[in-house]
Amino acid sequence: MSKKRETLLIVAEKLFYEHGFHAIGLKQIITEADIAIMTLYNHFASKDELIVEVLKRREQQYMEYLHRFLTDDHEAILLNLAKGHAQRLMDIQSRGCMFLRAKEEFAGDPTHPVVQTVNRHKENVMKFIEQLDSSLTSQQILQFSLLLEGSTALAETEDTATVCAQLIDMTEKLFVRAA
Repeated sequence: MSKKRETLLIVAEKLFYEHGFHAIGLKQIITEADIAIMTLYNHFASKDELIVEVLKRREQQYMEYLHRFLTDDHEAILLNLAKGHAQRLMDIQSRGCMFLRAKEEFAGDPTHPVVQTVNRHKENVMKFIEQLDSSLTSQQILQFSLLLEGSTALAETEDTATVCAQLIDMTEKLFVRAA
């Protein structure tokens, strides 16, 4: 990936996460990235395409981040994922789920590429969990996903450290001690 494309993605992600997708224009992105408008259009055909690529990049980073917490201890897979998710919430000083924020802003059109990207991301997270532990039922995968989603949402309004501690505690109670 070219350095300018990477810069555009980093700046756009920061601005979108802080201010929303519709509140930020391409002019502000190129100004903060110190990149010409034609350079932006050489990499992205539209603002929507830029948003989709920002979301795809964020998903990739999230999955790579979670992988760092996986160990050979099969019994602790979900606990380790919960710890990884909690640490990520602490690291990024969570303002909620960027994906759900995107879906909110583009909710008027369920076929919009941004909405489809968000839906795919949520499906990918659940598939990732299933691939790590094929013994989990679909109900357990949904339950664990609810813990992840709920902690992300609450980290926006509650003390993040407390939310993260509860995520880990609930994961232990529901999935480790119950096993």
